[in-house]
Amino acid sequence: MDLRRLAPGLSVSEQIFPSQVAELKTAGFRAIVCNRPDGEGSDQPLFAEIKRAADAAGIEAHYLPAESGKVTDEQGVAFGKLLETLPKPVLAYCRSGMRSTTMWALSQAGQHDLPHIVESAKKAGFDMKGVIRRIANKGRTPIEVAEAQHTVVIIGAGAAGIATASSLLARAPGLDIAIIDPADVHYYQPGWTLVGGGVFDARQTAHTMGTTLPRGVHWIKAAVAAFEPERNAVILDGCRVVKYEQLIVCPGLKLNWHAIEGLSQTLGRNGVTSNYLYHLAPYTWEQVQQLRGGRAIFTQPPMPIKCAGAPQKAMYLSADHWKRSGVLKDIEIEFYSAGAVLFGVPDYVPALMEYVKAYRIDLNFGHTLIRVDGPARTATFNSANADGTNHEVTREFDLLHVVPPQIAPDFIRVSPLADAAGWIDVDPATLRHKTWANIHALGDAANSSNAKTAAAARKQAPVVAHNVLAAMGKANGCAQYDGYGSCPLTVERGKIVLAEFTYGGKVAPSFPSWLIDGTRPSRLAWLLKERILPPLYWKGMLKGREWLAKPELTDQ
Repeated sequence: MDLRRLAPGLSVSEQIFPSQVAELKTAGFRAIVCNRPDGEGSDQPLFAEIKRAADAAGIEAHYLPAESGKVTDEQGVAFGKLLETLPKPVLAYCRSGMRSTTMWALSQAGQHDLPHIVESAKKAGFDMKGVIRRIANKGRTPIEVAEAQHTVVIIGAGAAGIATASSLLARAPGLDIAIIDPADVHYYQPGWTLVGGGVFDARQTAHTMGTTLPRGVHWIKAAVAAFEPERNAVILDGCRVVKYEQLIVCPGLKLNWHAIEGLSQTLGRNGVTSNYLYHLAPYTWEQVQQLRGGRAIFTQPPMPIKCAGAPQKAMYLSADHWKRSGVLKDIEIEFYSAGAVLFGVPDYVPALMEYVKAYRIDLNFGHTLIRVDGPARTATFNSANADGTNHEVTREFDLLHVVPPQIAPDFIRVSPLADAAGWIDVDPATLRHKTWANIHALGDAANSSNAKTAAAARKQAPVVAHNVLAAMGKANGCAQYDGYGSCPLTVERGKIVLAEFTYGGKVAPSFPSWLIDGTRPSRLAWLLKERILPPLYWKGMLKGREWLAKPELTDQ
């Protein structure tokens, strides 16, 4: 842990984990304050997990979350009052320690002079120049004063953001590009299914952000707080301002764990797990190995979600392990989906149904998980009746794999870029924003109807790269995205049903049927997923090599 002393009795740090709480106890800390909202990152434990560990260690734990870049004066006051009442020493944490430091700085306004606050923060490694204006101007920041300006600004350094930056540089070397993202680690999230199935080690899916970003791109290590599209400005944490000529928005989506009552209190214990979190995918595999009998439940929330096949992938790989271990006959497998069908593209359903029958999986459609009682090991679903009414169904479980509902990030949903549902409002073909011509969006946060997968981002990135350069007069024609998405459905260890499709559920195979028939389980498709796609991701897609991803151009 990187613990930084900020003031007498107060230290701040980056995100902590439940396994580190005992170490904090040994170091003498008597209280913990979490300033990071649950659901910000896929590698983030929930506060409930931290609190359980803190209670066990005899440490007070308090939750005072603030959205990144939106620490208010009121939160600063609340932090100060909390600090006065807590036993010392106290550790406050968020994603990086910046929000905690900002809250402290605001709480000290009027108690200490400005140089003292700034110098204390500087010694702890935090630059408070953005907060200086907040304090001096009583929260008012002149957005006309830009701290940085770039030709192209990209929000988000996930698969979509980095691939787009690399595609831009491949077409226009030397282009002035800045990527805004606060994360230190870039994750290959498609690999987490295989981590949960015992095929990959979690560490294989993580690379440092610094080594992943393309050379020549400016990395602004901060979170976005708001947009001012009419002024071509992005507002960062600490009220810093970045101006742009062209803006590309691809921040991913938010896992809404708190939409399911009781889930945050039991996630990561009592047999409740999810491959959608980096630190829990290994727990999935641990639980699958330990289960020798009983009931295993797998859930799927209402759409849209990233990788719509992921809930089933976890189920099939688990069932295959139990079959190979000789215990499948002693395990009841139940699938509860909020949707009405097993998979949205009918061509792939027959092959999947063969495995459903072979594994004796009980399918339950129209069921949305609404409540989890971990200690009692029960899951409660809202079930839709044929007449339009609903009733609750409660099932006991020995293993519960949960896929949470998914929404656009908070700063997107409340922004002028969002549609009525909170997603970024783009033209589905050009991926240009419907209101602002110098803004494009791609990846999970866009409202295009394609599947939210890394494969979709791989196809979208060249489209956005071309269209941004066309808007700048550096390219001719208009690139069109056809809605391509891919979902390698891991039906057993060693075989995959490779679903590939475009807008409207039209099957769009990348390979001839004699090589890989996507509608049938394939050993070659498994080798593609396990051996070829990871290096293709790191060394191809993220490097601007557009293999099988060249965009279609029109004259418009």
